[in-house]
Amino acid sequence: MAVNAKKVAVFVVVVFVMYLIITDPEKSADYVQIGFEGISEAAKSIGDFMTWVADGGK
Repeated sequence: MAVNAKKVAVFVVVVFVMYLIITDPEKSADYVQIGFEGISEAAKSIGDFMTWVADGGK
């Protein structure tokens, strides 16, 4: 039962995302850009933290 509910939820999310892309592609492109910027900043922050740890926490 839970597997079917998960499949339905994923299907609904995919359909909703496709609807957003089709109805407003410019806004969708903005969302994708914001998402990639967020991922980039997160990766940079993790890199900075790892550098700080490798330097002995100085």
